[in-house]
Amino acid sequence: MDTALANATYTRRVANVAAKVETPMPGDDKRWWALIVLSAGVLMIMVDTMIVPVALPSIRQDLSFTDSSLTWVVNAYTLTFGGFLMLGGRLGDLYGGRRVFLLGIALFTIASLLCGLVNTGTLLIAARAVQGLGAAAILAVAISLIANMFPDPVERARAMGIYGFSIASGAAMGPLLGGVLTSALGWHWVFLVNVPVGVLIYVLGRSLLAGSHEGPAFAGRLGTLGTVALTISLGLTIYAVVDAKQVGWFSAQTLSVLIAAVISGAAFVILESRSSTPLVPLSTFRRSSITFSSITRALWAAGVSPWLFLSPLYLQHVLGYEPLAAGLPFFLTNLVTAVFLLGLSARLVMRFGLRKPVVAGMLLSAVGLALLARAPVDGSMIADVLPAAALLGLSAGVANSPLVLAALRDAGVSESGLASGIYTTAATLGGAFGLAVLVSLSAARTRDLLAAGAALPAALTSGYHAAFLLGAVFTGIAALLATLSLPASSRVDRSERSRIGLGTNLN
Repeated sequence: MDTALANATYTRRVANVAAKVETPMPGDDKRWWALIVLSAGVLMIMVDTMIVPVALPSIRQDLSFTDSSLTWVVNAYTLTFGGFLMLGGRLGDLYGGRRVFLLGIALFTIASLLCGLVNTGTLLIAARAVQGLGAAAILAVAISLIANMFPDPVERARAMGIYGFSIASGAAMGPLLGGVLTSALGWHWVFLVNVPVGVLIYVLGRSLLAGSHEGPAFAGRLGTLGTVALTISLGLTIYAVVDAKQVGWFSAQTLSVLIAAVISGAAFVILESRSSTPLVPLSTFRRSSITFSSITRALWAAGVSPWLFLSPLYLQHVLGYEPLAAGLPFFLTNLVTAVFLLGLSARLVMRFGLRKPVVAGMLLSAVGLALLARAPVDGSMIADVLPAAALLGLSAGVANSPLVLAALRDAGVSESGLASGIYTTAATLGGAFGLAVLVSLSAARTRDLLAAGAALPAALTSGYHAAFLLGAVFTGIAALLATLSLPASSRVDRSERSRIGLGTNLN
């Protein structure tokens, strides 16, 4: 491609993108500072997500939780987070992403303060539910704000890489920070540490996000019944899935809650189809970019879910490692992801488009899980776990950003929040469903082998193998779906590559 044609292509692309932008964005320098604020908000959420499980034993002892009630310190957060993601994203479209983001920061910060000050289990669970609301608002609109601030495909890919880096860094930092705070200051500080950070993000966000889709873009009135029906349906679905591990998949409780979720979902569809101002236009789901990217993300989240839960159990209960050492592979995974997202992810997207990196990432996940599915009873961390950890980290670094970009590629400014909410909800539901199903499968396999007279380490290992193997199947299906549904995007032309330092040697 010669220089004149390259420049013409680039000019046409920018003109097309600019025509879609309905509200002014911050200036060039300010946009990147605004990106840092958004990434810091997401980093805070991810640190909190990973830090709280470390403090659960201390919380149980101090507040006299039972085994079943302790799970609600996590479940209360998960329910409100998953139930309000789509609503938060759509409200960002209609009333302004900046408003929703700042509201989420305020809710999360206040709830964190309450979590750190309470002295009863009931109040802690209630405050955790409010934390989930704040986190849903933050994550639902962060991606859409970034997409709207960076309409140029090159800059958007770089921005998404920085955003992904913040997620991976938070996941890596959380367990370590949780251990330090719990041991040195007590469990209250795993929540109180969010307060000064949240206040700083709120103050900076009010200034730096001032030009980003302020609204109000919507002067009508949302259908209250449809909004309630959607939130109830998502909340009930997540509740049924997360509680199925305790009460059973075919128990009366699980089945009745799932039926209620389906009824609420059907009511939502009926109400939205008849509304002149729907919360979620049903035509959105006919867009392959949003629908197939979200399904791919759900399958991927379901597939890798046993890695997060079962690999530490394998290291501790089978191989005999201490809890701190058992967290090393997970730290490695997030470290590899963070480094890759910050330095190379955008270059891959610019060089190969969207489909190839996503498919490669899914396949890397499948290979990593397959390696775990053969880890022996007498294995070692170095030979049998760390290689899989590195592959899973590499897979996330390769596939995360292009999959997000694929989900948003057809969404305009007025619906990017909805697309972000749908995508993030799919990831949450997929992860919760995969964890519940695969952990149940693992436990059932272990019980059967123990009943047949197998030794405990062998029975546990075989159960873990079953979960990892099915997880590899899920990610393999995700790779196939991505191959069939994502566009075979052409490489970005030479003039655009030079703007991010790729040069011409990649041809």
